[in-house]
Amino acid sequence: MITQDAAAVADFEEHRPRMFGIAYRMLGSATEAQDTVQDAWLRWSSADRGDVEHPGAWLAKVVTRLCLNRLDSARARREEYVGPWLPEPVLTGDGTLGPLESAEQRDSVSLALLVLLEQLTPVERAVYVLREAFAYGHREIAGLLDLTEANCRQLYRRAAGRVAAGRAAAPHPRFEPDPERLRTLVETFLTAARDGDLARLEGMLTADVRYVSDGGGVVKAALRPILGRDKVARFLVGVLRTYAADLPVSFAEVNGEPALIVGGAAVLQLEVEDGLIRGMRTVLNPEKLEFLHRQLSHSRGLSGPCW
Repeated sequence: MITQDAAAVADFEEHRPRMFGIAYRMLGSATEAQDTVQDAWLRWSSADRGDVEHPGAWLAKVVTRLCLNRLDSARARREEYVGPWLPEPVLTGDGTLGPLESAEQRDSVSLALLVLLEQLTPVERAVYVLREAFAYGHREIAGLLDLTEANCRQLYRRAAGRVAAGRAAAPHPRFEPDPERLRTLVETFLTAARDGDLARLEGMLTADVRYVSDGGGVVKAALRPILGRDKVARFLVGVLRTYAADLPVSFAEVNGEPALIVGGAAVLQLEVEDGLIRGMRTVLNPEKLEFLHRQLSHSRGLSGPCW
Protein backbone atom coordinates (compact mmCIF):
# COMPACT_ATOMS: atom_id res chain seq x y z
CA MET A 1 0.00 0.00 0.00
CA ILE A 2 1.39 3.41 -1.02
CA THR A 3 1.26 5.98 1.77
CA GLN A 4 0.15 9.55 1.21
CA ASP A 5 3.70 10.81 1.79
CA ALA A 6 5.14 8.30 -0.68
CA ALA A 7 2.57 9.33 -3.28
CA ALA A 8 3.46 12.99 -2.75
CA VAL A 9 7.15 12.24 -3.26
CA ALA A 10 6.38 10.18 -6.37
CA ASP A 11 4.25 12.96 -7.86
CA PHE A 12 6.96 15.53 -7.19
CA GLU A 13 9.77 13.41 -8.61
CA GLU A 14 7.74 12.72 -11.73
CA HIS A 15 7.59 16.44 -12.46
CA ARG A 16 11.07 17.41 -11.18
CA PRO A 17 12.78 17.40 -14.62
CA ARG A 18 10.20 19.79 -16.08
CA MET A 19 10.39 22.05 -13.03
CA PHE A 20 14.17 22.20 -13.27
CA GLY A 21 13.96 22.84 -17.01
CA ILE A 22 11.54 25.73 -16.53
CA ALA A 23 13.59 27.23 -13.70
CA TYR A 24 16.91 26.99 -15.55
CA ARG A 25 15.56 28.63 -18.69
CA MET A 26 13.90 31.32 -16.59
CA LEU A 27 16.92 32.08 -14.40
CA GLY A 28 19.97 31.14 -16.49
CA SER A 29 21.41 29.55 -13.35
CA ALA A 30 21.42 25.82 -12.63
CA THR A 31 22.25 26.44 -8.98
CA GLU A 32 19.31 28.80 -8.53
CA ALA A 33 17.10 26.42 -10.50
CA GLN A 34 17.93 23.64 -8.02
CA ASP A 35 17.17 25.96 -5.11
CA THR A 36 13.87 26.92 -6.73
CA VAL A 37 12.85 23.29 -7.15
CA GLN A 38 13.71 22.70 -3.50
CA ASP A 39 11.53 25.67 -2.51
CA ALA A 40 8.73 24.16 -4.60
CA TRP A 41 9.10 20.92 -2.66
CA LEU A 42 8.64 22.77 0.63
CA ARG A 43 5.39 24.22 -0.67
CA TRP A 44 4.27 20.90 -2.12
CA SER A 45 5.01 18.97 1.07
CA SER A 46 2.90 21.37 3.16
CA ALA A 47 0.04 21.81 0.66
CA ASP A 48 -3.39 20.29 0.99
CA ARG A 49 -3.08 17.98 -1.97
CA GLY A 50 -6.74 17.10 -1.79
CA ASP A 51 -7.31 20.47 -3.47
CA VAL A 52 -4.72 19.77 -6.19
CA GLU A 53 -6.43 18.33 -9.24
CA HIS A 54 -3.39 18.38 -11.57
CA PRO A 55 -0.04 18.13 -9.75
CA GLY A 56 1.98 18.99 -12.87
CA ALA A 57 0.14 22.25 -13.45
CA TRP A 58 0.23 23.12 -9.72
CA LEU A 59 3.99 22.56 -9.53
CA ALA A 60 4.68 24.40 -12.79
CA LYS A 61 2.76 27.39 -11.44
CA VAL A 62 4.66 27.36 -8.15
CA VAL A 63 8.05 27.12 -9.88
CA THR A 64 7.19 29.87 -12.35
CA ARG A 65 6.04 32.21 -9.59
CA LEU A 66 9.18 31.49 -7.56
CA CYS A 67 11.32 32.25 -10.63
CA LEU A 68 9.53 35.55 -11.18
CA ASN A 69 10.35 36.54 -7.60
CA ARG A 70 14.00 35.58 -8.08
CA LEU A 71 14.25 37.47 -11.37
CA ASP A 72 13.10 40.67 -9.71
CA SER A 73 16.07 40.59 -7.34
CA ALA A 74 18.50 39.11 -9.87
CA ARG A 75 18.06 42.04 -12.25
CA ALA A 76 19.59 44.45 -9.74
CA ARG A 77 22.52 42.09 -9.06
CA ARG A 78 23.27 41.67 -12.75
CA GLU A 79 23.33 45.42 -13.30
CA GLU A 80 26.31 45.49 -10.93
CA TYR A 81 27.98 42.42 -12.45
CA VAL A 82 31.63 42.93 -13.42
CA GLY A 83 32.13 42.37 -17.16
CA PRO A 84 29.83 40.39 -19.48
CA TRP A 85 27.25 38.11 -17.89
CA LEU A 86 26.81 34.58 -19.22
CA PRO A 87 24.46 31.83 -17.96
CA GLU A 88 25.76 28.90 -15.92
CA PRO A 89 26.91 26.16 -18.31
CA VAL A 90 25.20 22.78 -18.04
CA LEU A 91 26.35 19.48 -19.51
CA THR A 92 23.49 18.31 -21.69
CA GLY A 93 24.71 15.02 -23.09
CA ASP A 94 23.07 13.25 -20.14
CA GLY A 95 19.60 14.73 -20.66
CA THR A 96 19.77 17.12 -17.70
CA LEU A 97 17.75 19.74 -19.58
CA GLY A 98 15.51 17.27 -21.35
CA PRO A 99 15.70 15.81 -24.86
CA LEU A 100 17.80 17.88 -27.27
CA GLU A 101 17.33 15.86 -30.41
CA SER A 102 16.53 18.70 -32.79
CA ALA A 103 18.18 22.03 -33.59
CA GLU A 104 15.17 23.79 -32.09
CA GLN A 105 15.47 21.89 -28.81
CA ARG A 106 19.18 22.63 -28.57
CA ASP A 107 18.55 26.26 -29.36
CA SER A 108 16.09 26.50 -26.45
CA VAL A 109 18.93 26.05 -23.95
CA SER A 110 21.78 27.67 -25.87
CA LEU A 111 23.84 30.29 -24.09
CA ALA A 112 23.08 32.67 -26.96
CA LEU A 113 19.32 32.45 -26.44
CA LEU A 114 19.56 32.64 -22.65
CA VAL A 115 21.57 35.86 -23.00
CA LEU A 116 18.86 37.28 -25.27
CA LEU A 117 16.18 36.37 -22.73
CA GLU A 118 17.91 38.70 -20.26
CA GLN A 119 16.48 41.58 -22.32
CA LEU A 120 12.92 40.56 -21.50
CA THR A 121 10.90 41.51 -18.46
CA PRO A 122 10.41 38.64 -15.99
CA VAL A 123 6.82 38.01 -17.06
CA GLU A 124 7.75 38.21 -20.77
CA ARG A 125 10.47 35.67 -20.13
CA ALA A 126 8.04 33.37 -18.34
CA VAL A 127 5.53 33.48 -21.20
CA TYR A 128 8.24 32.97 -23.83
CA VAL A 129 9.86 30.01 -22.03
CA LEU A 130 6.58 28.26 -21.31
CA ARG A 131 5.39 28.72 -24.89
CA GLU A 132 8.59 28.08 -26.84
CA ALA A 133 10.39 25.49 -24.73
CA PHE A 134 7.43 23.57 -23.27
CA ALA A 135 4.64 24.18 -25.81
CA TYR A 136 2.13 25.41 -23.24
CA GLY A 137 -0.99 26.93 -24.79
CA HIS A 138 -1.84 30.55 -24.10
CA ARG A 139 -4.80 29.51 -21.98
CA GLU A 140 -2.57 27.25 -19.87
CA ILE A 141 0.01 30.02 -19.48
CA ALA A 142 -2.69 32.44 -18.43
CA GLY A 143 -3.68 30.00 -15.67
CA LEU A 144 -0.10 29.60 -14.51
CA LEU A 145 0.55 33.34 -14.36
CA ASP A 146 -2.91 34.52 -13.27
CA LEU A 147 -3.24 36.65 -16.40
CA THR A 148 -5.83 36.84 -19.15
CA GLU A 149 -5.29 34.81 -22.29
CA ALA A 150 -5.28 38.00 -24.38
CA ASN A 151 -2.59 39.48 -22.16
CA CYS A 152 -0.47 36.33 -22.52
CA ARG A 153 -0.73 36.50 -26.30
CA GLN A 154 0.35 40.12 -26.25
CA LEU A 155 3.28 39.37 -23.94
CA TYR A 156 4.36 36.48 -26.14
CA ARG A 157 4.27 38.59 -29.32
CA ARG A 158 6.34 41.28 -27.61
CA ALA A 159 8.86 38.79 -26.24
CA ALA A 160 9.18 36.90 -29.53
CA GLY A 161 9.70 40.18 -31.36
CA ARG A 162 12.49 41.25 -29.04
CA VAL A 163 14.19 37.87 -29.31
CA ALA A 164 13.93 37.98 -33.11
CA ALA A 165 15.44 41.47 -33.15
CA GLY A 166 18.31 40.25 -31.00
CA ARG A 167 18.92 37.32 -33.32
CA ALA A 168 18.96 39.64 -36.33
CA ALA A 169 21.58 41.82 -34.65
CA ALA A 170 23.74 38.82 -33.71
CA PRO A 171 22.75 35.77 -35.78
CA HIS A 172 23.25 32.48 -34.00
CA PRO A 173 23.68 29.40 -36.19
CA ARG A 174 21.93 26.25 -35.06
CA PHE A 175 24.65 23.66 -34.77
CA GLU A 176 24.13 20.34 -36.49
CA PRO A 177 26.72 17.93 -35.05
CA ASP A 178 29.14 16.08 -37.27
CA PRO A 179 31.35 14.34 -34.69
CA GLU A 180 34.30 13.56 -36.94
CA ARG A 181 34.52 17.00 -38.52
CA LEU A 182 34.03 18.63 -35.15
CA ARG A 183 36.76 16.55 -33.54
CA THR A 184 39.18 17.49 -36.31
CA LEU A 185 38.22 21.15 -35.96
CA VAL A 186 38.74 21.10 -32.18
CA GLU A 187 42.09 19.34 -32.39
CA THR A 188 43.34 21.74 -35.05
CA PHE A 189 42.06 24.75 -33.12
CA LEU A 190 43.82 23.71 -29.90
CA THR A 191 47.06 22.81 -31.64
CA ALA A 192 47.19 26.13 -33.51
CA ALA A 193 46.38 28.14 -30.38
CA ARG A 194 48.91 26.35 -28.18
CA ASP A 195 51.61 26.50 -30.86
CA GLY A 196 51.01 30.20 -31.39
CA ASP A 197 50.30 29.56 -35.09
CA LEU A 198 48.35 32.77 -35.72
CA ALA A 199 47.99 32.24 -39.47
CA ARG A 200 46.45 28.81 -39.03
CA LEU A 201 44.25 29.96 -36.16
CA GLU A 202 42.97 32.98 -38.07
CA GLY A 203 42.12 30.68 -40.96
CA MET A 204 39.70 28.83 -38.66
CA LEU A 205 37.82 31.95 -37.59
CA THR A 206 35.22 34.00 -39.42
CA ALA A 207 36.13 37.63 -40.11
CA ASP A 208 33.52 38.84 -37.60
CA VAL A 209 34.25 36.26 -34.89
CA ARG A 210 33.22 37.38 -31.39
CA TYR A 211 34.76 36.26 -28.10
CA VAL A 212 33.02 36.87 -24.77
CA SER A 213 34.31 35.84 -21.35
CA ASP A 214 32.62 35.88 -17.96
CA GLY A 215 34.87 36.13 -14.92
CA GLY A 216 32.41 38.05 -12.76
CA GLY A 217 35.23 40.04 -11.20
CA VAL A 218 36.31 36.86 -9.40
CA VAL A 219 38.97 35.78 -11.87
CA LYS A 220 40.75 37.67 -14.62
CA ALA A 221 38.75 37.89 -17.85
CA ALA A 222 38.17 40.28 -20.74
CA LEU A 223 35.79 42.97 -19.53
CA ARG A 224 34.42 43.61 -23.02
CA PRO A 225 33.75 41.36 -26.03
CA ILE A 226 36.72 40.91 -28.35
CA LEU A 227 35.79 41.30 -32.00
CA GLY A 228 37.53 40.34 -35.23
CA ARG A 229 39.70 37.50 -36.46
CA ASP A 230 43.09 39.07 -35.72
CA LYS A 231 42.27 40.31 -32.21
CA VAL A 232 40.57 37.09 -31.14
CA ALA A 233 43.40 34.91 -32.46
CA ARG A 234 46.07 36.93 -30.65
CA PHE A 235 44.05 36.98 -27.46
CA LEU A 236 43.55 33.19 -27.49
CA VAL A 237 47.22 32.50 -28.10
CA GLY A 238 48.20 34.76 -25.23
CA VAL A 239 45.67 33.30 -22.81
CA LEU A 240 46.47 29.67 -23.58
CA ARG A 241 50.21 30.24 -23.30
CA THR A 242 49.90 32.15 -20.03
CA TYR A 243 47.14 30.35 -18.17
CA ALA A 244 46.34 27.02 -19.82
CA ALA A 245 49.50 25.67 -21.44
CA ASP A 246 49.59 22.54 -19.27
CA LEU A 247 45.91 22.13 -18.46
CA PRO A 248 43.99 19.14 -19.87
CA VAL A 249 41.26 20.01 -22.35
CA SER A 250 38.21 17.82 -22.94
CA PHE A 251 35.35 17.97 -25.41
CA ALA A 252 31.75 18.03 -24.12
CA GLU A 253 28.24 19.02 -25.08
CA VAL A 254 27.29 22.11 -23.07
CA ASN A 255 23.84 23.67 -23.42
CA GLY A 256 23.30 21.58 -26.51
CA GLU A 257 26.40 22.79 -28.35
CA PRO A 258 30.09 21.84 -28.65
CA ALA A 259 32.35 23.08 -25.87
CA LEU A 260 35.77 22.59 -24.34
CA ILE A 261 36.37 22.09 -20.63
CA VAL A 262 39.78 23.50 -19.77
CA GLY A 263 41.20 21.94 -16.66
CA GLY A 264 37.92 22.33 -14.83
CA ALA A 265 38.67 26.05 -14.58
CA ALA A 266 36.86 27.25 -17.69
CA VAL A 267 34.22 26.23 -20.20
CA LEU A 268 34.73 27.47 -23.75
CA GLN A 269 31.72 27.10 -26.00
CA LEU A 270 32.16 27.29 -29.76
CA GLU A 271 29.72 28.49 -32.39
CA VAL A 272 30.56 26.73 -35.63
CA GLU A 273 29.22 27.70 -39.04
CA ASP A 274 30.29 26.21 -42.35
CA GLY A 275 33.42 24.73 -40.80
CA LEU A 276 34.57 27.99 -39.20
CA ILE A 277 34.33 29.30 -35.65
CA ARG A 278 32.21 32.44 -35.56
CA GLY A 279 31.72 32.84 -31.84
CA MET A 280 33.19 31.82 -28.50
CA ARG A 281 31.86 32.18 -24.98
CA THR A 282 34.04 31.37 -21.99
CA VAL A 283 32.71 30.97 -18.47
CA LEU A 284 35.52 31.45 -15.95
CA ASN A 285 33.63 32.55 -12.86
CA PRO A 286 34.17 29.57 -10.49
CA GLU A 287 30.78 30.11 -8.86
CA LYS A 288 29.14 29.44 -12.22
CA LEU A 289 31.04 26.18 -12.71
CA GLU A 290 29.93 24.51 -9.46
CA PHE A 291 26.91 22.77 -10.97
CA LEU A 292 28.94 21.50 -13.94
CA HIS A 293 31.60 20.18 -11.56
CA ARG A 294 28.92 18.28 -9.66
CA GLN A 295 27.71 16.80 -12.95
CA LEU A 296 31.24 15.67 -13.76
CA SER A 297 31.68 14.13 -10.32
CA HIS A 298 28.58 11.97 -10.79
CA SER A 299 29.40 10.79 -14.29
CA ARG A 300 32.10 10.94 -16.88
CA GLY A 301 30.14 13.70 -18.57
CA LEU A 302 32.66 14.10 -21.39
CA SER A 303 32.12 12.81 -24.89
CA GLY A 304 35.61 13.13 -26.24
CA PRO A 305 39.29 12.68 -25.46
CA CYS A 306 41.54 14.95 -23.48
CA TRP A 307 44.42 16.79 -25.07
